[in-house]
Amino acid sequence: MNYKAIFISDVHLGTRFSKASLLLDFLKAHDYEELYLVGDIIDGWAMRRKFAWHQSHSDVIQKILKAARKGKKVYFITGNHDEFLRPFMPLLLGDNLEILDNATYTTQKGKRYLVTHGDFFDSITMTQKWLAHLGDKGYDLLLHLNQALNFIRRRVGIKRYWSLSKYVKDNIKRSVSFITDFEGVLIDHAKRKGFDGVICGHIHKATMYSIDTVEYYNCGDWVESCTAIAETHDGEFVLIDWLHASHKD
Repeated sequence: MNYKAIFISDVHLGTRFSKASLLLDFLKAHDYEELYLVGDIIDGWAMRRKFAWHQSHSDVIQKILKAARKGKKVYFITGNHDEFLRPFMPLLLGDNLEILDNATYTTQKGKRYLVTHGDFFDSITMTQKWLAHLGDKGYDLLLHLNQALNFIRRRVGIKRYWSLSKYVKDNIKRSVSFITDFEGVLIDHAKRKGFDGVICGHIHKATMYSIDTVEYYNCGDWVESCTAIAETHDGEFVLIDWLHASHKD
């Protein structure tokens, strides 16, 4: 498939849970003019704990760098897990690779979208980093439990992947409230700044919807859902679910 632009976030290269191999397959299967890496592509927090860098992680980086060398525009938006890059912002690496805190994307139809990871709009990440790190460790625990539960499910003949962490995000009241608040703050900010929409990541919950004429698009992640947002050459936005698309017969 060929798109005007593709947006991905929360790959978390450097962790054992990053589905880098699936992302590499995705990048090989899709062409684009512009690629937006919307934060948490490399997990700097993991570097301080238990770093896990596999060949597939290097392959993803090389694939992206090769695309930039071939003339594709690549924008690396920093997130809280790769905030170690922020002191150097903005940084232009060659003609086609730029690292920055946020960007403005203009669509085929002339609409303007704020592209930001989203951590600047997360009060916990910005004001209580110790709590954010604690939550990150809790999320890692849920991912470990995911692996154990799905191993058992496969042993009893249930092949479809089920995510405990997604269940928690979708059903635990405080988690649902946090996600709703996060989305609302971003939408309000985009509206105040005159944007037609916002494209973000951070909360690992892929979605597309609009409120008060403002579009909210979240790229999801490449730890569990393996999703991306893309704009077609006709100016339409789509949410790509690569985890399920790549497993179709």
